[in-house]
Amino acid sequence: MTDGNGTVALAFSGGLDTTVCVSLLKEEYGYDEVVGVTVDVGQPDYEFEEAEETAEALGVEQYVVDAREEFADLCLKAVKANADYQGYPLGTALARPVIAKAILDVAEQEGCDGIAHGCTGKGNDQLRFEAIWRDSDLEVIAPVRELGLTREWENEYAAEKGLPVEGGDGGRYSIDTNLWSRSIEGSELEDPSTIPADDIYKWTENPSGKEAELVEVTFEDGEPVALDGDELGSVELVEQLNDQAGAHGVGRTDMMEDRMLGLKVRENYEHPAATVLLTAHEALEGLVLTQEERAFKAQVDQQWSQKAYEGLVDAPLVSALEAFIDDTNERVTGTVTVKMEGGHCRPVSRESDYAVYSESAASFDEETITGGITQQDATGVAKYHGFQSRLANDILEDAKED
Repeated sequence: MTDGNGTVALAFSGGLDTTVCVSLLKEEYGYDEVVGVTVDVGQPDYEFEEAEETAEALGVEQYVVDAREEFADLCLKAVKANADYQGYPLGTALARPVIAKAILDVAEQEGCDGIAHGCTGKGNDQLRFEAIWRDSDLEVIAPVRELGLTREWENEYAAEKGLPVEGGDGGRYSIDTNLWSRSIEGSELEDPSTIPADDIYKWTENPSGKEAELVEVTFEDGEPVALDGDELGSVELVEQLNDQAGAHGVGRTDMMEDRMLGLKVRENYEHPAATVLLTAHEALEGLVLTQEERAFKAQVDQQWSQKAYEGLVDAPLVSALEAFIDDTNERVTGTVTVKMEGGHCRPVSRESDYAVYSESAASFDEETITGGITQQDATGVAKYHGFQSRLANDILEDAKED
């Protein structure tokens, strides 16, 4: 802990954890001044309004950093890597390194002595933030973790100190929102047997009998660049698709997630645009990549996703993985039409000049294949197919009879 007479930069949202941290950083850690840094990665406007009001009430100087474009670019890298973790599109994990870097930049520019977050010692975010910060000379402080605080204690402390707390939904849930996803956890949702109330979802409507909608996604070098022929910037494209797909209930996940520390937690997510873009991208890769490339890329994608989940997108391994991803995605250029209906989305057509596909060769209406290959040529292949397995089974049967 510091002896005082210093300034600390705090990852500041204006919620319960960070509001309490402002007071604790002065009382328990001896800092003279706390600088709040709020990073915009696509949160709703009201979150910034609440953070600004809370910072003003606490007498904290607040910096707001716009990192939406940088975050959107990372999300589109995730699309090229077909990135998910245990079946859901990465969202919070992708945002944390972007936020951490922005806070560190402010801390260094302002000559801070320390840098702090309000993460618990049970979650992933503490690791994602500190992986970036511990590469600096600043003291890293985590009051909630280091003091073993609970949500109940924080609420009581805030009431005792008269702190202006905006807990979000009365503090009932822990909600994290960014351009790419919205996560909801805590309260009764911590019981895996609890059926969530419909009102926990804000981005996605309940699947209903609403008429299906088609959306055409255009890709260039693996990145989405247009919807229904209209070219859009990355942020605008994701925002528009969140609205379109969310109206059909696309992009809900209710899962048991294994965190990095080994804890298993119940998580609820909304990710409409991510679901559609990942679905469309994988469909286009299926058209243009060879069987061997697809099989090997699945391994590369899994490794990229794991490092992204850990918040280690700057690791040397990630750079090497992206070299392969970028090389294969130079051919992932074309369009995919996705059908959104009843909480689901699926590709219904795909086109590309790089298609590794011959309609005549695959057609049941054509007698020959291509390049002088005929259907009869498959007879020899069929005779050999399964030969070793048949031989092994015969030997086993003979052995049993003996």
